[in-house]
Amino acid sequence: MLKVVTFMKQGVLVVRLEGEFDVCGANEFRTLVDEALETTGTKYILLNMQGITFIDSSGLGVILGRYKQITQLGGKILVVHLEPQVQRIFELAGLMKIFEIHESEDQALEQL
Repeated sequence: MLKVVTFMKQGVLVVRLEGEFDVCGANEFRTLVDEALETTGTKYILLNMQGITFIDSSGLGVILGRYKQITQLGGKILVVHLEPQVQRIFELAGLMKIFEIHESEDQALEQL
């Protein structure tokens, strides 16, 4: 079960995730994030992965889909609080090369 919380902070869509990011959670993530992007018009997403215990290919795929959307607009996705097991999956998938990884939300927001 994935818990998704979205809110705006300093013009950035902050997405806090908790639980297992699998095929069920991927659909909820896509819906909530796409609606928030449409409503706010922001080009920046801050993904807080602190509570993610598991992520599979559907979770990675939906994050990559948002990445393509955002970069076409000239924006970027920042990722914070990667758990070691999730960071390993990000590394294997090559995502560490395309996302900016930060320790905290505040540190990430300072980079924009």
